[in-house]
Amino acid sequence: MKSGRHAMILDIIDKNDIETQEDLAEALRETGYEVTQATISRDIKELRLVKVLTPNNTYKYATVDKADKVMTNRFIRVFSEAVLSIVAANNLIIIKTLSGSAHAAGNTIDSMRWPEIVGSIAGDDTILVVAPDNDAAQVLVAKFKEMMK
Repeated sequence: MKSGRHAMILDIIDKNDIETQEDLAEALRETGYEVTQATISRDIKELRLVKVLTPNNTYKYATVDKADKVMTNRFIRVFSEAVLSIVAANNLIIIKTLSGSAHAAGNTIDSMRWPEIVGSIAGDDTILVVAPDNDAAQVLVAKFKEMMK
């Protein structure tokens, strides 16, 4: 019963913009699931649903992976607008940004969770990215430049 309800919840939020727990409960009732608000609340926690901003400036429930995709697209846009140049020196990558933009661009780098990144440090207009070796640094430079397209 619970797994079926969870599958139905995922299907509902994938196909509809569900803004509230009440909306979700109503959508479930329409499919034959009688639920209480407490059940909906537990299901949301168990499914790790989050609210994300829609293009219409409203919020809706989404799975974490969909929320990550929305945030990733936003981060990439910030990165592409802030970065001025990318240069590799052995396993170190220096990224120059608009003044005051390195922190935002650095957040984008951190959010990618790429295995080639050992770590990064952001200043005001410069980001230092450390790769484990020269080859990984070249892979990262290519990925960063692709993000800027």
